[in-house]
Amino acid sequence: MMRRTTALVALALAVVGASVFAETVILGEPMESERRVTPIEEILATPDAWVGKTVRIEGRVAEVCTKMGCWMDLVSPEDARMQVKVDDGVIVFPLEAVGRRASAEGKVEILEMDRDQYEAWLRHAAEETGKEFDPTQVGEGPYRIVRLRGHGAEIHDA
Repeated sequence: MMRRTTALVALALAVVGASVFAETVILGEPMESERRVTPIEEILATPDAWVGKTVRIEGRVAEVCTKMGCWMDLVSPEDARMQVKVDDGVIVFPLEAVGRRASAEGKVEILEMDRDQYEAWLRHAAEETGKEFDPTQVGEGPYRIVRLRGHGAEIHDA
């Protein structure tokens, strides 16, 4: 009997694990169905023109905050990268999203920083992802982070 129960529990766990992304996972506010996808490259080419505008972006999830799930980086097919940042605890991006397709909606924002602030931001980002930080790689300014202040996202199965 114990062996059968153990087998059933293992089977149930396998099914749950396999179905985590069997369907689209909706996080936060529902996205506006009529909103067109704005290519990440288009936003990054002229970021000042996009500040404060609500957009939808899509890409492959490259990274997720390992501490609180409060941000994820989306990468376009052309390798343009944009971070989607949410308020801590309002939306939690699952670590299992890495490698999956995702879309996110929110307002474009630019963080302007001096060198010390930018270095601290990069150091913090490295800590959150368990990477080594090398301050010699900071480079010369201007130090600007273009990102999406997200209010809704969808993680897709593939």
